[in-house]
Amino acid sequence: MRALDGIKNGLAIVLVCLTVTGCGFHLKQASYIPEDLRVLHLTGEDQKSALYEQLKYELQRSQVKINDEIAGKDSKNAAELHLYRDALSRQPLSLFQNGQVAQYELAYKVSYRLSRPDQEPFEQSFELYRNYQDDPTNSLAKSKEMEIILSEMRKLATKRIIRELSQL
Repeated sequence: MRALDGIKNGLAIVLVCLTVTGCGFHLKQASYIPEDLRVLHLTGEDQKSALYEQLKYELQRSQVKINDEIAGKDSKNAAELHLYRDALSRQPLSLFQNGQVAQYELAYKVSYRLSRPDQEPFEQSFELYRNYQDDPTNSLAKSKEMEIILSEMRKLATKRIIRELSQL
């Protein structure tokens, strides 16, 4: 009886594997940073911002040497990633019957410039959007929710910057 259960489980695993590979599913690979970007000078207009700190952390996780870790000849040949000030704006999307705003659209704009030795600088900017429901009676909870949404948007922005760097 146990042998039959083992065969059933084995066949089920093989069937699942064949189905998953047959549909074209692939595990997402980690972003591969090119060799010439493995050593970076990270600069920014606001080096104390949460986006700057998040980007620095994610680059270090991708095994990129940043500022303090650069020494000697690497510092002269290092590319520079300059992060411009990020901006959050919001626009009303809908109103309650009494005229108060019920829903906002949040737009988080990020701009950066990559300068490599002997190459033209590469400038990029993008915006991330989220809808945000506002409830004037729960302003404390909504401010905390806004912080969480902004934190998630920062994480998405850093992942996008690293993904774009990996495609250069």
